[in-house]
Amino acid sequence: MLKNLFGLGVIVATICACASTKNAKKEIITQGITGVVFEFTGNQMPMQGEEPPKPKGIKAEILVYEKTNINQTVKDAKTGFFTKITTQKIATVVSDSTGKFSVALPVGTYSLFVKMGNSYYANLFNQFNDIHAVSVHSGTIATTTIRISHKAVY
Repeated sequence: MLKNLFGLGVIVATICACASTKNAKKEIITQGITGVVFEFTGNQMPMQGEEPPKPKGIKAEILVYEKTNINQTVKDAKTGFFTKITTQKIATVVSDSTGKFSVALPVGTYSLFVKMGNSYYANLFNQFNDIHAVSVHSGTIATTTIRISHKAVY
């Protein structure tokens, strides 16, 4: 009987230890970037009397690079996707099934890309042609939305 109780205690302790490890992976950040990845597909034209289609949050691999200008990339002329980024990769994060993601980062400005096969997707540029530039300030969390729209029609 005592052996059974001891064995049960070991199993419960193991399960509790594993559960706490899973929760530790869901790191709460105090400085960095948080956001959501949405995929837009099909006809996105507004239709009179109809609600616009709701974007779908998706699981995606997001690559965080040093701030990257379009001149620091190579683009595929046929697909419009980037095939090479010459700046340094800082971090990689995967969004959950609803598209939400968070990544802890030091102060700085970063460019975000979505990994798609052997290519990189981004479609947001500022007035200087920096690609999806997001600035992280001391002790703050920047928020952003990544819109994947290469399969949408407007």
